[in-house]
Formats: sequence, C-alpha cells, structure tokens
Amino acid sequence: MRHPQVGWIGIAEKNPERAKLVGEKLKADFITDDYRTLLNRPEVNAVIISTDEHLHVDPILHAVERGQSLMIEKPLATDLADSARVLQAIEKAGVDAVIGYTQRFRRRWLAAKEKVRSGSLGDVTLVTSRAFMNRLVAIDNYKRTDHPHKISPMVISGTHALDIVMWMMEAKTPVEVYARAIDKALGPEWKGIDATTGMITFSDGSVYQSTISWALPVVWPGAVYSLDVGIVGTEGVLTIDDTHRDIVLATSRFQGEGYAPDQSRRVDFLGSYPPGDMALGELRGPMREETDSWLNRVSLGLPTQAATAREAHRNLMLTKAFDLSARTHKPVKLPLAPEDDIY
Repeated sequence: MRHPQVGWIGIAEKNPERAKLVGEKLKADFITDDYRTLLNRPEVNAVIISTDEHLHVDPILHAVERGQSLMIEKPLATDLADSARVLQAIEKAGVDAVIGYTQRFRRRWLAAKEKVRSGSLGDVTLVTSRAFMNRLVAIDNYKRTDHPHKISPMVISGTHALDIVMWMMEAKTPVEVYARAIDKALGPEWKGIDATTGMITFSDGSVYQSTISWALPVVWPGAVYSLDVGIVGTEGVLTIDDTHRDIVLATSRFQGEGYAPDQSRRVDFLGSYPPGDMALGELRGPMREETDSWLNRVSLGLPTQAATAREAHRNLMLTKAFDLSARTHKPVKLPLAPEDDIY
C-alpha cells in the first residue's frame, strides 16, 4: 500500500497462507485471524470490509461502534432486515461509509453519467441492461453457502448493472417490479437460479428492463461480467457496450497472476473482470481507482462518486423484489419491507 496518507495497515484473514501472501504484498504492520482484534487496535481509523457477502454484518457493526470510516464491498448484507439494521447503525453513528460498486469508477460509465446529468438525452424514459456471466461465479457462491435459496444472480451480480442504472436515474422513484427466473442449468445440481429478467416501473411512468444470467458455459470468454446498456430519453439515446470484446486473449497456457479461470478456459475478454487486471505486478483498473478515491476521501475530505450506504440498501431491496416477484409470479409494490422478504 503506497498511498501517501496510509501510515499503518493491518489485515484480518482466517486462511494462514493467504494472510501471509497478502501481508507480504501489502507490507502489513499487523496480521491477525480475528477482525475484532484488528478493529480494536488504536491505529485503525478506516476499514475495508471485504469478507464473503453473507459475512459483512458483524465486522461492519463492530467498525461502526468505533466510529471508523468504511469502504464495504457490496452488499451491506444479503438479508434485507440485516441490511436495514446496518444502514440504521451507520446513519445513527454518523460514520462515513461507501459501498464498493466498482462500475462507477469505469471511464465509460462516468461519461454516460455526465451526459444524462447534463440533460443531453432529455427526460430518460427507458433503460435496458443485459448482463451475461459464465457460471464460475455462480458455482463458487453456491459452494460457499448452506442456503442457496438466499442468493441469486440478481442479489450477487445483477446488482452491479442495477446500481449503474439507478445512478443514471437518480431523480426517479421506483414503484413496482415484475420479474421471472429460470433454474434449468444450475437448479438441478446447485439448487440455484440461472437467470432473472424483469422490469422496474417508476413513478413517472419510465421503465427499466433488466436481464442477468450467470449460468453461461464455463468456456464463455467474458471473465465474469459482460454488460450492454441502452438509455433512451425524450431528446436522445445513449448505448454503452461494456462487453470487453475490444481485447480478446486466446492462449494454450495458464494465464498466471490475478483472476484464475477454470483450466478449460483459454479465451478471455480482457478487462471483463470487474476489479481490473494484474499488469506489471499490480492491479490496474476500477478497484484500484475506487480504493485510491476512498483513501483521498478519508484523508483529504475529497468528494467521490461512490455509492452510499442508503443507495446500497435500496439496491438490495430492488434485487430482492426481483427475486420475490419471480418466485410468486406477481408484481411487487415498492419499497419492499424487510418483513416481506421471505423464502
């Protein structure tokens, strides 16, 4: 960690081998296997929460109790009631907390945001998004949970596309979700969902149509996320190709450090791994820019485009509404209350 405002760094990691590897790379001053021990250290005033999605709640609340600034990998929680509890704690304590939606740090989405905000499209009336992923992320998530029915492509991955779209439509209020889901590829073995498609209607009549599939074959070359978005307004249209077909790698050799795909995959769209890519021994891309931006925010008080905790809770609520509508085959009125998020 070479940011000039970082004077001390510690990590909490249960896996000893990974703790050693990461500790050496970061030149960590302190290493432990217990997040409480780390967060209780007097040196700590800012914290990155990067556990598995379903393990965010306890370390977030522990950091909030100590008034520590937070950068949290999305989501706040995987349960809507837990997310509401975490949001309330953050806002009550008044701590500065941002959520890791790395797409907001990609140049193309920043350019799109500027055009929408400046009125180039007029009033936005329709947005569509299509996210395609190979099934490696889905299988990894299903392997790590005892409750596969509590995760879904919308909650874990579709939330990235949804966050971008809601960021573009920041002045609009969602009032209803209607969705359908498919479970023919992953369902039999992993008891999970392959894909979800649906529509959000806003109070002014504008609509957002979303499709996410994380069940594509392992050989699909998008090394996680391949996204198309179209934004239509009364005065213009904007299309964003974030499929990463501009740099294609085909090789018969293992691809080395960084994202390590299944050995049967030998073709990749470079740049499609959301955090970025390893180049010359360092991570390059949106997660690095996001982290540097957060460190500047914490140390220098500079504003950033990061998602707030309230936006992250809203995103989880919307993805849960998609899943609920798909299960019940009925429209879901918004906002979805935590007690309505039932399985």
